[in-house]
Amino acid sequence: MVSTAAQASASTVDDAEVARFSAIADEWWDTRGKFAPLHKLNPVRIEYLRDQAIRHFYGVGTADGESATPLNNLSLVDIGCGGGLIAEPMARLGAKVTAIDASETNVRVAGLHAQAGGLNIDYRATTAEALAADGAQFDIVLALEIIEHVADISLFYDALTALVKPGGILILSTLNRTAKSYALGIIAAERLLRWVPRGTHSWSKFIRPSEMANALTARQFSVVDTCGLTLNPLNWQFSLNPKDLDVNYLMAAKR
Repeated sequence: MVSTAAQASASTVDDAEVARFSAIADEWWDTRGKFAPLHKLNPVRIEYLRDQAIRHFYGVGTADGESATPLNNLSLVDIGCGGGLIAEPMARLGAKVTAIDASETNVRVAGLHAQAGGLNIDYRATTAEALAADGAQFDIVLALEIIEHVADISLFYDALTALVKPGGILILSTLNRTAKSYALGIIAAERLLRWVPRGTHSWSKFIRPSEMANALTARQFSVVDTCGLTLNPLNWQFSLNPKDLDVNYLMAAKR
């Protein structure tokens, strides 16, 4: 568990990053707006999260895995939830979802959208380290496209791992620190295609899979899967590719 003293002396919150995403929070659910890439990415991410959870908790080919709501009775927290693009599908899959974000604006937008859709999601404007300091734990902990935006990565890992129940699973996604990710994630996505606002990412904050795996192993977690997310430039569709981790990737680890 992250100690109260540690929480008081450090924070994962990067105020500039929070302000940047708060300023465009009203566009979270606009499929043609600034978050269009996440909408394109979402079906693939959801597929991965669902499959990893089923494999971890039930095993492949079980009746639970074939259910429309395979995450029933499982608690889940979505760290850095933004407008709820992952929290809502997870709730529809049956999970009891808590979703947190350092931006109160994001949480407000997400809460209103979930309410309009009849979804019961516990949205909170807080941080991973504050939640961990309160002793909260969950079966599934998600930190998707967020670790590259935090101020203190080590503290963030501490909080994430503390939030996982014994026997639970942690899934992260981020960008690899490679020449290819700089070319596609920053030059192409931000400057040429303008898929995301310029300055959204800092290449120096991208994390190599080996670095993430080492950080999790040091906290007594075992990596169970690593998979790349690749983009087909011909149809602009994302797909899972375990052999290509050069740009985006997901990593699942268990306690």
